[in-house]
Order: sequence, then C-alpha cells, then structure tokens
Amino acid sequence: MKILDQYILKRFLYNFFSSFFILIVIFIFQGIWLFIDDLAGKGLGIVIIGKFIFYFIPTLVDKVLPLTVLLSSILTFGTFAENYEFAAMKASGISLQRGMRSLIVFVLFLGVVTFFFANNVIPKSEQKMFNLRRNIAKVKPAAAITEGVFSDFEGTGQGMNIKVDKKYGEQDRFLDNVIIHKKTAQNINNTVIKAKTGELISSEESDIIQLVLKDGHYYEEISAKDGKERRKYPFAKSEFERYIINIDISELNDQDLEEDGNITTDKMKNVGRLIKDIDSLGKNNLEKVEAFSKNIVNRMGAFPPPPRIDTLQLVKNEAKEIEKDSIEEAPITDTDQLLDKLQEWQRLQVVNNAKNSITGILNTVVSKKDELQKRYKFYNSHILSLHNKYALAFSCIILFFVGAPLGAIIRKGGLGLPMVIAIVLFLTYYFIGVFAGNYAKEGNIHPAIGAWLSTLIMLPLGISLTRRATADRGLFGFGHIFDRIKSLFKKKDKDSEEEE
Repeated sequence: MKILDQYILKRFLYNFFSSFFILIVIFIFQGIWLFIDDLAGKGLGIVIIGKFIFYFIPTLVDKVLPLTVLLSSILTFGTFAENYEFAAMKASGISLQRGMRSLIVFVLFLGVVTFFFANNVIPKSEQKMFNLRRNIAKVKPAAAITEGVFSDFEGTGQGMNIKVDKKYGEQDRFLDNVIIHKKTAQNINNTVIKAKTGELISSEESDIIQLVLKDGHYYEEISAKDGKERRKYPFAKSEFERYIINIDISELNDQDLEEDGNITTDKMKNVGRLIKDIDSLGKNNLEKVEAFSKNIVNRMGAFPPPPRIDTLQLVKNEAKEIEKDSIEEAPITDTDQLLDKLQEWQRLQVVNNAKNSITGILNTVVSKKDELQKRYKFYNSHILSLHNKYALAFSCIILFFVGAPLGAIIRKGGLGLPMVIAIVLFLTYYFIGVFAGNYAKEGNIHPAIGAWLSTLIMLPLGISLTRRATADRGLFGFGHIFDRIKSLFKKKDKDSEEEE
C-alpha cells in the first residue's frame, strides 16, 4: 500500500471511530429514555443494567453505522479539500477515484462485516434484550404490570390477569382502577375483582407480595353441578372497602435472567430462519384464505357444486315427463316470483332470515379481515426484515459515495457544516426508510421496495455527486442552465438579423 493510501485511510479511520463512538453514546442515552420505566426504581443491580445496555448497543447499529459512514466521509474529504490537499493530489495527476481507492476497499469490507453483524449478532442481541426485560418483569412483579392492558401472573401459582389504568409512586407501588381476573385449575376466568385503587406491599425478607385493594367489587361465578341451581344463582357479588391478595413469588426468586425463551419476532431471526418462516407463513395464510372463502360460499349457498348426474334416473324422469298431460309451471327465475307465491307472514320470515344471515356473514368477514390483516402484516414484516439485512450493508457503501464527493465539493472540515449536512441527509434517508417500512408492513407497497427505497434514492445522488466532484463542479451548478438560455436568445437574434 502506498503512502498516500495509508495516509487517507488513517484519516478516515480516525474520523470513523471517533464519530461512531460519539454517535453510539448519544443513541444509548436516547434509548435509555425509552426503557427508563423498565429499569428505574425496580431495585436492579448495576450488573443487570450493564447487561441490558450491552445487549442494547448492537440494536443501534442499523442507525449509527450509516450515519457514521456518511459523517466520517464528509469530514475526511472536506478536510482534504479545505487544506488544499486535493488540489495537490490533482496537480500530481491523482484523481478523486484514485484517492478513494483504499477507502472503497475498506467500505466494501465494512459492508460484508455489516451483513454478518446484522445476520448473526443483532438477532441474538434482540432476543437477549427481550428475554432480559421479560425475566426482570417476572422477578419484579410491579414491572410485570403494564398500564392499560391485562398482564399475566401465571408463574406465581395464583393464575390471574391484572389490568391497571395508572401506576405511580415509589417503585410503581400504587395502582389506579384495578381489574383482576382469577383463573381456576382449568384456566377458566370465573372471578372478577374491580377496585378503585390498589397498593403493592413487599419485603426483601419475604417471598409474599401483598396486593391491597380498596373500594371495590367482587364477582364470582357459582360452579353448581345442578343446572337449575346455576340458573337460579349465576354468580356471587359483594362489595369491599379493603381486600388483600397474597401473591407467592418464591418460585420467581430463582428466575434466571439470562434464560432464553422462544424467538417471537422477525428481528430475532437470521436470514435462514426468515426464509424458512416466510415460506411457511405464506402457505399458511393462503390456506386460511381458501378455507375462509369456502366457508363463506357454503354459508351463502352461492356457487354450489354441480350435482352428480344419475343417467338411469335421468332416463326415467324424461319418460315421466312425456307421459304427463299437463304442462308444468315455468321454473322460478326471479326473487319477486318466489315472494309472490308466499303468504305475507312467510315473506316477512324469509326476508328477516335473509337479513340475519347476511348480517352474520358480514360480521364474520369483518372480524376475519382484521385477523388476516394481522397475519399478512406479520408476514410482510418478515420479508421486510430479510431485505433490511442486505439493504443495511449496501447503504453503508452507497452513503460513502454520497459523503466522500460531497465533502470534496463543500470543502469544509470540522464538525460545523459537515455535521449539519450529514444529519440532514441521514434524516432524509432514515425517515424515507421508516415511512416505506410502515407502508410495506400494511401491504401498501411490496416489503422489498420498503426495505430498499431509501438506499435506491441515495444511489443516483451518490452517482451525481461523484461525477460533479470528479469534474470539479460546485454543489449546485446553475451556470450551464444560464448558458443555454443565453445561447437560445443569441440564436433568436441571429435569425431575426438574417430575416432583415
């Protein structure tokens, strides 16, 4: 490697690792605010919090790495241009492409490493972080209660679901508007408890957590063997000012925070697993749609299958038709003809039955539509994640070819103008990717387009900037436009002089 290549590569690597470290710290602090409710005030040790941050860092690479490549390339080539080092290179016969040669090799290698990282490290990190959050919630029951939704307490041996509108106070011990569903041994909800307020009382020395409920109601279904008794006394109801539920967490104190659970989301899967699941999900969705369509057709009675033809019976029927002296009535081909043959009460009954049948079918279609939309959204998210792994690697390469010539054009180093331009370009790239990804999940565009759209938009920009930097043009070249306008006016003046 020549001295020039070593010099350019060293300057780029210095800016690359400096920018990466600064940006990763910024994004870590931004991410901590997202999970502050899961970590703060839960009595967690510094080791557990450190593990959580360690697992969280790889998930930031898809945001930090493209921005790092873009910023470091602008900084490096902007400093070269500002210090007239590029002018010295060009005077020596060294073009921009020749000066970028060592960095192109590095960026290509970085793209390969990025794909390996996105395929192996990030899915494992997502799974570790998910399991750590879940297991923390198991060890700390207060953390297991999520505001606004029902939270399961299966592992406590109590078998209950708890929902609260609000948590507040020290370690979220105070609860507002508590709803509890207790379960039987057969996993059936037969008891409902509602209270205006609640409080979680625990002690480090005890394996029992007390849930103290105030100003509430208690409903319980009566499990009677006799059907008559069940109809006579369907449930028991009572009011209370104070009600205490003891929750045994002795089994949870031995919970392993590093225990791995099932892979549940597309972000936790590598390329091989995604391809396999995409194939199985696609087939399963088609089977669901076909089965549902057949069910609706059967319920509607539309498009019935053709009956099997019995040839012997057909001959007998034809013989009977010949022997008939009377002419049969014409077959019914219209709904009005059918209704005219019925009495008024029969017509009302037929119409009401038809309305009820259609209403039931429409309700079934609407509910099934929501289910199928969720299934296809899950399916689209898998395709999107698969292509995102490839797009992330290529985005690092494309953004380098955007940042390097852009730095040579603006001829500014430091963290002023280059930082502003890098952030604006990255935000454009990032938000295009976010909007395209959301559209792809909803099925408005193909998931592959949603993953590649932001990168494909940056590709022509990189080609254009590279050509302008090679030709030593400015960022916005309007001169050739004015020259064309002037040439048009000159041509008109000549034409007018020749006519005279």
